[in-house]
Amino acid sequence: MPQQSQYSDNQFEIIMHDIIVVLEKHQVKRDLSLMVLGNVLTTIFQQQVPENQRAKMAEQFTQVLLKSINGK
Repeated sequence: MPQQSQYSDNQFEIIMHDIIVVLEKHQVKRDLSLMVLGNVLTTIFQQQVPENQRAKMAEQFTQVLLKSINGK
């Protein structure tokens, strides 16, 4: 999902792989996976994004996600 980032592709791939491995280890179904990942996102927004920037950043994130799943 990242486009241009300060992080290496390798770093991104390793972390993404680790998350997927945990979900597979627990044989998590799609709905629970999305719930868990959604809660992780909420926690990140609440703990790492200033309150006055959360809505804008969440909107930007949503737009990038929609482009990603629509193949654009």
